[in-house]
Amino acid sequence: MKKILLSLSVLSIIAASCGGGDAEKKADTESSSTSQTTASADDLSSNPVYQKGLELTGKYQCPTCHKIDEKLTGPAYREVANKYAGADDAKITELAQKVIAGGSGVWGEVPMTPHPNVSEQEAKEMVEYILLLKK
Repeated sequence: MKKILLSLSVLSIIAASCGGGDAEKKADTESSSTSQTTASADDLSSNPVYQKGLELTGKYQCPTCHKIDEKLTGPAYREVANKYAGADDAKITELAQKVIAGGSGVWGEVPMTPHPNVSEQEAKEMVEYILLLKK
């Protein structure tokens, strides 16, 4: 029995090293390359504005009330990004002030908590990050 198992193991190793599964490897490589191209077009993770905004929203616990694609206590980031698509510097400053001062009425009855510990620069960076999430 030991000889049979040893023989099967050796045959498996030989088959694998002789190119068995090349079709699978080629298909994996092709599909990986296609998904990388698609991901590159949609991937914002290398964008410094995205990186900084993601860091700041985490630091100030924004995900407690907001998610990218679904409403929690506050609106989804994507809804905000779509509503304010093409915002100029003045609108970004206005939205940053809302992050700092809080507010209500734009997205429903639940008020946004003020964040006085957020600097204007950080608030602008978070707004710019959120605006990148437009679809």
